[in-house]
Amino acid sequence: MTLERARQLLATQVSFGGGYNRNGARLILADVAKEHGQAAVDDLIREFHLDQLFGFIPGKTQ
Repeated sequence: MTLERARQLLATQVSFGGGYNRNGARLILADVAKEHGQAAVDDLIREFHLDQLFGFIPGKTQ
């Protein structure tokens, strides 16, 4: 998955919010981590404020 595609998918998850969307965002971040590493995941967490919305912590595997 490209980072641009991950951004598109995360934007959708963030717009809906909720528990199921948290799980979807977690799966997207896991895929990003496999292909691009933890630094890319941390950047996406910060960019979309996933720490505030879903409780994701930069630097930790989701």
